[in-house]
Amino acid sequence: MAALDTTRTLSSHAAFGNPFARLLTAVVAWNERRATRAALSRLSDRELDDIGLSRGDIDVVARQI
Repeated sequence: MAALDTTRTLSSHAAFGNPFARLLTAVVAWNERRATRAALSRLSDRELDDIGLSRGDIDVVARQI
């Protein structure tokens, strides 16, 4: 099974003052949630169970990112 490393961060102080940085931060966060949902949705029920999740947990996990 492949692992995805999708940890990207932007400077937190830049995100507060610059509207473009805030927009970019929001787009990156949205994309991370989208990618997480997609990756978890591709797993079988057995694979989800192996990591302690069910289909109903996918949105909850994605929102925490």
